[in-house]
Amino acid sequence: MTENIVLNIDPLLLARIRRMATAKGWTEQQALAHLLEHGLFACEAELAARFDDSDADALKAAIAALEQIQDDPGFASIGRIEGNSAIDATEAAAAAWPPAPTHPAG
Repeated sequence: MTENIVLNIDPLLLARIRRMATAKGWTEQQALAHLLEHGLFACEAELAARFDDSDADALKAAIAALEQIQDDPGFASIGRIEGNSAIDATEAAAAAWPPAPTHPAG
């Protein structure tokens, strides 16, 4: 079904649509349909990325629950090297590089 819609479009916007049509080799109607479709996709994506109130409330509750977890020194030390800090470990590793050769040179 074909529908004719009369739009009151700003002259500068209409000129941009016409330039797009010319650049792509489209009619003005094809360009307008393409631009409307892609513009709608962009706007729909913005709507989909938003939390509704129930999502936001669930996220707030999860964050509040995580904030109540006590510090655990066992898990806190996973991946850490003994020493004063991670900087000390990095400096120690840099000082040991390159590794000593395993066979005599020459």
